[in-house]
Amino acid sequence: MEQSEIKVNHIETKSVMTKSNTPLGGYSLNPYVGCPHACKYCYASFMKRFTGHSEPWGTFMDVKHWPTIKVPKKYAGQKIVIGTVTDGYNPLEETYKNTRKLLEELKDSGGDIVICTKSDLVLRDLDLLKEMNQKCRLTISWSINTLDEEFKNDMDDAASIERRLSAMKEVYDAGIRTICFISPVFPGITDIEAIFKRAKDQCDLIWLENLNLRGGFKADIMNYIAEKYPDLVPLYDEIYNKKNRSYFEDLEKKAEKMAKKYDCRFVDNVTPYERVSKGHPTIVNYFYHEEVRGTENSGQRRKNKEHE
Repeated sequence: MEQSEIKVNHIETKSVMTKSNTPLGGYSLNPYVGCPHACKYCYASFMKRFTGHSEPWGTFMDVKHWPTIKVPKKYAGQKIVIGTVTDGYNPLEETYKNTRKLLEELKDSGGDIVICTKSDLVLRDLDLLKEMNQKCRLTISWSINTLDEEFKNDMDDAASIERRLSAMKEVYDAGIRTICFISPVFPGITDIEAIFKRAKDQCDLIWLENLNLRGGFKADIMNYIAEKYPDLVPLYDEIYNKKNRSYFEDLEKKAEKMAKKYDCRFVDNVTPYERVSKGHPTIVNYFYHEEVRGTENSGQRRKNKEHE
């Protein structure tokens, strides 16, 4: 969708800092409401229930205006995740520069800052990010769940996979810690080892998260699979209708074996802050988001009684 077709609103907010229930815990910062990437599987589309938007997800964006963060150092050592329900580097950031403003306010905070994106626009701010990296624990994550540009184009309007990987390398080479977030893993489609091999020399961590289907987009994805990947319909029925977790349980075991094969560390629901030897990123198991949400990145899980 062209930027000119996105409905843009401006909203005032009392604070841009929100306590987070993501696996990482800490604070979530989202400079916008809505996201032009229009990912078909986006869990953040639930935001419409609270924002009063009736437009289809991906066709609107609210530009937030917040009071300046006057005492950023009070967040020293605390986890701050930018872009949990929007991409701060969506294409309209070129115009509104909210994410740049946010980084300027936080650059001396000493926070443990993670930026989540699907964009190479992050390179615009490389000067500022390198400065922040001297004063904060900075990490930048790119979501990459395929190397197939056609499948990617079916799923989102974000930057190409090659542009994301190129940006990751440039940031990594600048001495900033990077993450390849293999999410969401589409059963039978996402090849985690192929992505790992493509990204392993330019990232410090590999995050793994399964595709969760709920709400209004479940039917859209199931219909897409039926149309484009009819051979996978029985598998998706087992996972998403019959709640059979064996596919992802097997994939966890495969990921652990992959870690041993490439001499990488494999951890569960915890993100260590480290720079690793090139080519040996730590692999982090974040499968079953419903079990790790709100666990403060502790290595513990909220066990689902149905699967105990």
